[in-house]
Amino acid sequence: MTPEELAAVMEATWPAARVWRQGPFLCRDGAGGGKRVSAASSAGDWTEADLDALDQGLVLIREGETALDRALEARGWRMVDPVVAYAAPVAELNADLPPLSAFPHWAPLAIARTIWAEGGIGPERVAVMERTVGKRTAILARHEDHPAGAAFVALHGKEAMLHALEVRESVRRQGVGANLLRAAANWAAAEGATRLSLVVTERNIAARALYARLGLRNVGQYHYRMK
Repeated sequence: MTPEELAAVMEATWPAARVWRQGPFLCRDGAGGGKRVSAASSAGDWTEADLDALDQGLVLIREGETALDRALEARGWRMVDPVVAYAAPVAELNADLPPLSAFPHWAPLAIARTIWAEGGIGPERVAVMERTVGKRTAILARHEDHPAGAAFVALHGKEAMLHALEVRESVRRQGVGANLLRAAANWAAAEGATRLSLVVTERNIAARALYARLGLRNVGQYHYRMK
């Protein structure tokens, strides 16, 4: 998965409220939807004067953008939230799940919204989900007949991307996260997608171990520079 492919699927499946051009940078207003929809990113050749004029105080640095990264670092912009991208063919992730262990639905049920809110995924991020164009779904997972987790999946062409995977603390390490991911892959396959991807912060060791165990592979990385 190239940096350009990753950027395109992220932009489509987790869209900003507003995007505008400032010189060689694309700027975004996420309306509270998180860093990835609130950061500027390079969209062409830039100069030191462009950096001086940049209004946005958060810049997403993709693989290969070493010069931009060093220029911002030299100006005192600090690195925040290194992120790792994972992906795998949906055919490698599909699995038969017990009935009602995880099921897709749209619009998100109130209990899914509650589970997200418990994990810090509030109304502003649900609004990002609602801004997506095209096929999308929420997934609710159950464990021992109780709501246990939620996730969001959206399509961009043949690409599916998983966002906002949240498992209630009381049922972590009991297979709920795996069921959510498998259910996401099952839904994606039924909708014609061929690859499922996701991004996770580098420091989230537990989630990264789960994704690797399920067969997803590290396909890229990025980080932010904050003014």
